[in-house]
Amino acid sequence: MLETPKELDELQALLDASLSRSTSHLRSIVAANTMDARRLTRILTGMCTLALSTVTAKGEPRISGADGHFLHGTWLFGTARGAAKARHLAARPAASVAHMRGEDLGVFTHGRVEILNPERGEPAADWPDLLAYFKDFYGADAFDWDRDVVYYRLRPHWMTVYAPDPAKLGV
Repeated sequence: MLETPKELDELQALLDASLSRSTSHLRSIVAANTMDARRLTRILTGMCTLALSTVTAKGEPRISGADGHFLHGTWLFGTARGAAKARHLAARPAASVAHMRGEDLGVFTHGRVEILNPERGEPAADWPDLLAYFKDFYGADAFDWDRDVVYYRLRPHWMTVYAPDPAKLGV
């Protein structure tokens, strides 16, 4: 868990606001089966497989997998610079991700991505720290970090968590 108290407060506010803006159907499923931000960040450690949804130029949905890392209250993920999802996100930065662990956990997020390490231009202010994290996780020699991979931060505007039995998740 790398979240600061402020980041935890912001994440909790997002979770609360998202649930309150959800349909009555979703609230009837999730409201009694969710968890708070602090618990969530204790579960979402290391690499979490994401289903990442993007949109083509024709408005057609596309879904693919991505290695997700939940750090500082946001999802981070990467892909090859030449991947279709990288082209989609460059043109249309709205995206959705889902992380599910069977029927025990579902984390659903909608937002907009920002590129952390643009090929041309200034990287995000926290990119050096994030790069150190990724190199430690994947190995410093796993990629040509400047040319091969592009990393994104999904800035969420909606997020909800389904966890009917948090004890099964170890929290």
